[in-house]
Amino acid sequence: MADQPGLHDFMPNVEEGFSATAGTALAPGHGPVATEAHIVEALREVFDPEIPVNLYDLGLIYEISIAKDGTVKIDMSLTAPGCPVAGEMPGDVARAVAGVAGTGEVTVTLVWEPPWTPERMSEDARLALGFL
Repeated sequence: MADQPGLHDFMPNVEEGFSATAGTALAPGHGPVATEAHIVEALREVFDPEIPVNLYDLGLIYEISIAKDGTVKIDMSLTAPGCPVAGEMPGDVARAVAGVAGTGEVTVTLVWEPPWTPERMSEDARLALGFL
């Protein structure tokens, strides 16, 4: 029995600071840079495969910063550090945001502080998950 894998063997080893990048720098004179509203709209299209609510409304997006050159930096968390898709979610988020017109290179960094709690969810997310 000692050779059988335990639960910890299936959990990803994704530490704070893990990041994913997508997109390319915008050319000079590229036109308007994406707004935060456009980026949030894209984030609302990214779902955790185990939860029927988008990552933004789950409260997993902690910070969005947009530079004048269209570079976007996002800090995000997950519902738990041992989330089975921890290594995939930052890339999914980066690719979704990189698809928004007016974005250049997008970097999404995984953070564990402050820890995520259900209080971070939007009212719509709480309603969808039966928290209200």
